[in-house]
Amino acid sequence: MTNEAEQTSNISILIVEDELVVAHDIARRLGKLGYDVADIKSESTQVINFLEIHRPDLILCDIMIEGDKDGVEVAEFIHAHHKIPLVFLTALSDRTTLDRAKKVLPYGYIVKPFDNHDLLTAIELALYKHSMELERLRLTPEKINILCHDPVTEREFEMLMDITKGLTNQQISESRFISVSTVKYHIGKLLDKLEVNNRAAALHRILSLLTES
Repeated sequence: MTNEAEQTSNISILIVEDELVVAHDIARRLGKLGYDVADIKSESTQVINFLEIHRPDLILCDIMIEGDKDGVEVAEFIHAHHKIPLVFLTALSDRTTLDRAKKVLPYGYIVKPFDNHDLLTAIELALYKHSMELERLRLTPEKINILCHDPVTEREFEMLMDITKGLTNQQISESRFISVSTVKYHIGKLLDKLEVNNRAAALHRILSLLTES
């Protein structure tokens, strides 16, 4: 069951953590929970360079990391340029740090040490909050078609709405009573029409263009 979840989740998470033992433990936990690990980065420049090319669905970021920027400053950059949901990982609880962290509007916090339930809850809440931001845009096929080189089909629009809710391919398959391969096919056609390579890039493009219009 776990292996199937890992193969069909399509939800990728970037881990930003400078303690490699901790980072690999988080990666192992994410795998067991059915998420894909986009990568592990330990310092701020690595994160910024990574996001120039890749677009994970969510970022888990320790507040205290190596590099020119700490986790809060990295979160500021991500909020301003990428609109990717970010959850802070921290062992810190001092008021000054938390006040700084709150100002960058994170999607949640996980205080170390944490268990798998804490991790799963924080991720699901962050993805849900992100989906609500998209829902407030009142997405319609007509709005989506503005961004596409060809009109989306009814089924492709259904896939898009499921993606905005943070559903995995397996969950979409079960809720719509279709096979995972059929889900992948329709999502693939949708991504091609949006001219992006993955679901995170699709959501970013929709958020960026529709909020600016």
